[in-house]
Amino acid sequence: MTVRVGKEGITEQVVVELREQLSKRGLVKVKANRGMLANSVERAACFNRLAAESDAILAHSIGNVAVFWNSR
Repeated sequence: MTVRVGKEGITEQVVVELREQLSKRGLVKVKANRGMLANSVERAACFNRLAAESDAILAHSIGNVAVFWNSR
């Protein structure tokens, strides 16, 4: 399952969707729209914030794609 972060960034809807998908699957891929995050610092901040807000672990990220894991 892929969750997309759109031009509005990390919204409550994105966090809720990620939590729901993690509860069903354990591993979820998140993709940020191209051009939304200008550099690796912005991408890292976005993915780390999403991990914190969704109570997930950021397992891996490369470019505008990240994989989150629910350890529960």
